[in-house]
Order: sequence, then structure tokens, then C-alpha cells
Amino acid sequence: MPDIGYLNGRFSPLVEIAISPDDRGFLFGDGIYEVVRAYHGVPAFWEEHYTRLVRSAKEIRLPFPIEPQDFHSLLLTGLQQSGYAEGKIYIQLTRGVAPREHGFPLNIEPTVFFSFREMNALPIEKMKQGVKVITVPDIRWDRCDIKSLNLLPNVLAKQEAQEANVFEAIFLRGGLVIEGATSNIFIVKNGQLQTPERNNFVLSGVTQQQVINLAQEKGKEVRFAELTLDALLQAEEVFLVGTTIEVLPVVKVDGQTIHNGNPGPETCALQQGFADLVAQL
Repeated sequence: MPDIGYLNGRFSPLVEIAISPDDRGFLFGDGIYEVVRAYHGVPAFWEEHYTRLVRSAKEIRLPFPIEPQDFHSLLLTGLQQSGYAEGKIYIQLTRGVAPREHGFPLNIEPTVFFSFREMNALPIEKMKQGVKVITVPDIRWDRCDIKSLNLLPNVLAKQEAQEANVFEAIFLRGGLVIEGATSNIFIVKNGQLQTPERNNFVLSGVTQQQVINLAQEKGKEVRFAELTLDALLQAEEVFLVGTTIEVLPVVKVDGQTIHNGNPGPETCALQQGFADLVAQL
């Protein structure tokens, strides 16, 4: 099955897509993005992703040219053309094509790009046995709440994790746990779920909110709070969440075993709850 692309009103095989070298996303990282996961042909939580995309556009003063139903229609059409029931959809908007000057150009249209690829889920062993992570200093800018294209610090952190033979790098800022390079993070303490405060250093996650909803529906308390490294290391359970990883247990942080080194009951229950949720889409 072919990977499908969409660029400024036209679908085509992804390999045929050509972006101008004068595109401001290429030159400046002047743009925003989202990743939507499709289950059995259904783009999961697309409205939440759309809302976050619109918010990111507003925060960087990028005109947003797509209405909600048109966005949904593009997702469905691309999935149909690709033939992928389990899909990973990447959406990117940039300020458009113009000669390289830092100030906003006048009278240009945003570049709108989608790609539709097959989603390869994590190996079941990782999901069931858990993963290892490391912590790294957070060297990102002060507006991490915007899902912008400026991801070089995340790239460097993820590479450091790969070289350490672990799954993820967790950002620390001022002694506090912030989030993963590509994920949000939770701990379980005394049966309560905790996740770092939502502020300008944290990207509010779509999967994060779904997990919070699932926990609260089961009567669990969820708290947004400052999370220290000591609290992370002493937690009863630690897990990551994200569009492509769903709910992923963490069993070691910086080489230190979390609790007994096995995924905990709250994490496993949320894994199953999330699997049930997307099965019903």
C-alpha cells in the first residue's frame, strides 16, 4: 500500500510531494504540527488534535485555513487512499513560501501538508514488560506548550536516550520533572496519579487527557503537581503516554529500578482501559 501525501489541496503518493526550499518551515521552523493515530480506519481523538493545532497556530500568529469538518474529511480521505486501517497521520502547517527574511511576509498562503503512513505499534514485550528511561537537562525554549516545528532539543535528547540504550529521555528543569522528549509522564503515589503541572514548559497531551478521563471514571484521583526527581525515583509506578505509545510502563529511571521493577496495577489497568476505548471508536 502506498504512503499518501497531501499538499495545499492535492493528494498524491508521498514520494511525489515537493516542498519549496523557500518554505518558512524549512528555513526557520516557522510552523506547527500534530500527529493523529488511526485505529481500524478511524482517526482517534481528531477533534482534540484539531483544537490543539488551532491553538498552536494562534500562539505563533499563523492564519489557520482549515475548518473542523474539512480537517476531518482530509484525514478520512487520506486514510482511504492509503488503505491503512492502522495509520499514523502527520499534519504540518507553515507560514508559507517567501524569500528568506525574518519578519512575517505579506500576502502569502500557509503551507498545509499531511502524510499518511502505516502505524507500526510498539512490540508487545515493551508494552507488557516496560521500558527504561534517562533524565536530561531541559534546554528547550520557554513555549513548549506550543507544538511547533522547533524540535532540535528533543532530537538531541532522543539521540542521547538511544545511545544509552533506553526508550525515552525525560526533561528536568530546575530540579523538576517536565515531560519526555516525545511523551507525557505520570507517576503513581499512594494510589494517586500525578503528572507535572500544565504550564508553558509542558505540552498538554491528547492521550494524557484521555488517560486522566479514564482514571477519573474509575474513581481515581489525578493531581497536577510539581514532580521532583526524587519523587519520580521513589514512585510506586511510572508510565509514559503519547499518541504512538499509548500507555507505556517505565521500570527503570537513570538505571534505578522503580518499585519492584514490574509494571504496576494502575498502569496495567489504564493500558487495558485505553485499549478498550480505542477499540470502540
